[in-house]
Amino acid sequence: MTSDQTVAEFDIAEARRVLGDVFAPWVQDLGLTVDSIETSPPASASADWQPRAVLRMAFSNRLCRDGGIVCGQALMALADTSMVIAILAANRGYRPMTTVDQTTHFLKAVKSSDVLADARVVRLGRTMSFGRVTLLSAADYKPVAMVSSAFAML
Repeated sequence: MTSDQTVAEFDIAEARRVLGDVFAPWVQDLGLTVDSIETSPPASASADWQPRAVLRMAFSNRLCRDGGIVCGQALMALADTSMVIAILAANRGYRPMTTVDQTTHFLKAVKSSDVLADARVVRLGRTMSFGRVTLLSAADYKPVAMVSSAFAML
């Protein structure tokens, strides 16, 4: 798909298709799923509403380091991928981009739990887009990492 092609509506089915078709095989091996996307504010949205995507990384021992803790590399890949999906949702269609910067603050270890990534677009620009991701343990919905990122729009 080229950057000139857009779909009539970037919905969850299209987000799932992009996740399966566009990303590298090793990212697909993380077992990510798109739980939800928001491209438009709901009627009850607050003034600070931001387009978003929520992705889930299923727990797997293959993603763990010594001690059964989900490794930081997998968490950072989840955050990066979820932010791409959120930007595509805000853009309402596919557009190539590349990560320029990603800063991750790890808050606590994740053990034996799926991880949720709540990715929100802070600014969607013509040449640069910015976002923030909160990673949460699906076991207790407590934050495990905070991520800020910037993407160059190609």
